[in-house]
Amino acid sequence: MTAPDDEPEAPTARKADVVNGAPAEETLPTARKLALGQTFRMVAWSFLGIRRSADHAQDVQKLNPVHVVIAAVIGVAVFVLFLVLLVHFVIGLATSH
Repeated sequence: MTAPDDEPEAPTARKADVVNGAPAEETLPTARKLALGQTFRMVAWSFLGIRRSADHAQDVQKLNPVHVVIAAVIGVAVFVLFLVLLVHFVIGLATSH
């Protein structure tokens, strides 16, 4: 009779590396975070409302919340500045006649 530890391990089974009751660092999944420029692009597409749901689901897993807040605040500021300049231009055209 063989001990349970002597049984061959199935090729697809993996034992987690455990160090002091927690998984070792190399076994934890690491997701690559989006760069600030990629976050700006994602927020810009979100402002327009034309993001594909598959792309959105992938990006949500990679988001850095600080980058999203920075990109959103800058995006809103640029949008408001654009509207102010547009209104100023239209009023200037209307009063110049």
